[in-house]
Amino acid sequence: MVVGAGAAGTAAAIEAARAGVQVTLVDENPIGASMMALDVPQFFGRRAIDPLPARDEMLERVAAANSALAEAEEAGVEVQLGTSVWGAFRNSDTSRVLDGPQLGLADAERSWMVKYDRLIVAAGARDLAMSFPGSGMAGVMGANGAHALMRRYRTLTSRRMVVLGSGDLGLNTAAMAQDSGVEVAAVVDVSPSVRGDEVLMSRLRATGVELCMSHTVKEAVGSAGEIESVVLVEIDDCQPVAGTEKVIAADAVCLAIGLVPNVELLGLLGCDLAFASERGGWAPVHDDRMRTSVDAVFVAGDAAGFHDGMVLDAEIARNQGRLAGLAAAESLGAIDRDETLARRSELQAAAVDATSADGHSAWQRWHRSLVNAGGMNVFACPCEEVTRAEIIGLQPPRYLGLGSEQASRRSLRTQARNNPVNADQVKRLTRAGMGHCQGRLCREQVSLLLAEESGADIADIPVMSYRPPVRPLPLRVMWPHDEPEQVRSEWPKWFSPTHRVLG
Repeated sequence: MVVGAGAAGTAAAIEAARAGVQVTLVDENPIGASMMALDVPQFFGRRAIDPLPARDEMLERVAAANSALAEAEEAGVEVQLGTSVWGAFRNSDTSRVLDGPQLGLADAERSWMVKYDRLIVAAGARDLAMSFPGSGMAGVMGANGAHALMRRYRTLTSRRMVVLGSGDLGLNTAAMAQDSGVEVAAVVDVSPSVRGDEVLMSRLRATGVELCMSHTVKEAVGSAGEIESVVLVEIDDCQPVAGTEKVIAADAVCLAIGLVPNVELLGLLGCDLAFASERGGWAPVHDDRMRTSVDAVFVAGDAAGFHDGMVLDAEIARNQGRLAGLAAAESLGAIDRDETLARRSELQAAAVDATSADGHSAWQRWHRSLVNAGGMNVFACPCEEVTRAEIIGLQPPRYLGLGSEQASRRSLRTQARNNPVNADQVKRLTRAGMGHCQGRLCREQVSLLLAEESGADIADIPVMSYRPPVRPLPLRVMWPHDEPEQVRSEWPKWFSPTHRVLG
């Protein structure tokens, strides 16, 4: 099984199939309209054509955007598009009843389990989300989400965009937007100088793109839930400078500050994760054959660690995928070890990580500047509507009505006196990270807040745990049978005041 049909996943599937291994390649694209509206799995920003084209047309667009899919099918790979992986299971100290490792799959109609002998996770990376006043309005999107809407689906409706981030990720996103007919009004960064390719920045500046260094977002302004302009403010040591606000008209703000490896499935399987700022935070530990700490599981591409940019990393990802496919095939006895030595040496030399040395220092500057400019009453967890202040104060969700004098005296600092700061504990107390996005829009923000408030190094903040389903799925997909009449008739009793108290 190969999860993810990007550059790494298709390369892995082709390599293993050509070695004689039976391979199934699954990819959740095309994403349906409901998932796009929830910004899952990408940060799409609700800027896609409504209604989306018919599913058949979307499948054609996804296939056309990835020529390697046809090569994979020619190699004998079973390709399943529009199929998400919502869970991964294997026997462990707490489970001994499975007859082998399994994945939970789902499409638009049903869900099912499938067993595998070897698994290659090439699930890519997700956008780093950062909150600011107005960031919940339509038009705030991530770089990967914008890329998907522009290239994979060809459904982006934005006309004028502000790009946050001047690294290669941000500059490449701005150039792609221009190539797609979107006007780029400005590239913004908290750093005093451009962090990415100067030649590419010069090209953008020559087309009229405004360069706003040492700036951050104060707020996004609009009406009817739609962004119409962005208010920027100059910063000095992450503090806003009074009287320096500028307003830029735009209907989209693209966060291209960073990417984070998609490690949910690896976490579910118990693969060792280690914090490495230059690889995008918590990333899987793997050997030079792309094997993780779990023998039957391999990883490749951005899921193995973030690569800054959109051109160079495609070839690195392909070579990592080929390495993983080759190693998986060899471990199954499909290839003699001696036959793979030369091939492996060639691929290992070309699959070296091209990582960003800046890493989390840029994330911390962005986060600190946004907190200083926007205040503490901004939702850090937009799904559950948990503010930065409520996370710092470890306050229970407001809709529970459980406020008390004792709870008001609680905070991260009081908790840190007795125990190390733990993101899972914060999640249980505040519900931050429990929404439909499963923490994709807040996990890093919460960790940055915890590190800032407690004085801990962000590397010492444990990653939030993962539980299936790691994708929100309709109940009719998870369980296609209708409820019996008895359940339907008794259902209102669950909402009685008595039940709520007892529950």
